[in-house]
Amino acid sequence: MASLALPPAPPRTPREQDTHPACALRLPATASSVGTVRAAVRERLLAWGVGSQMCDDALLVVSELVTNVIAHTASDRLECRLGGGAGLLRIEVEDQARAHTLPAPRTPGPDEHGGRGLLLVGAVSSAWGVRDAPHGRGRIVWAELASRTEERR
Repeated sequence: MASLALPPAPPRTPREQDTHPACALRLPATASSVGTVRAAVRERLLAWGVGSQMCDDALLVVSELVTNVIAHTASDRLECRLGGGAGLLRIEVEDQARAHTLPAPRTPGPDEHGGRGLLLVGAVSSAWGVRDAPHGRGRIVWAELASRTEERR
């Protein structure tokens, strides 16, 4: 299993105590990477003490975004990044070779087996979007998850 290992962090100020250090995982853009990234993200979120609902939502988002890279781009590799704090988790998945069209939610027919991924991402995220990667031909699809309060459960 891949690990989101980080070097030891320096002591943090009180303001920084409420944030999580960013981490990244680079993987081949193959079907087996979906399970690998889910396990690594779960491990990292548990280490950060992220609540079970946000953890479940994050695993859904990561699965969908990584699957989209594999299914809709010509990328050989992908990178998944996590960061956040103060009740907010940011997930980014970067590909190497963007698809010809921008990722967008669609409404699949009732008998279609796919096409619901970004609808699910939108349902569990407080925000999501797409931007071109700063280097190369890739894109970054990102999502932010906010801690759910008792009244939103």
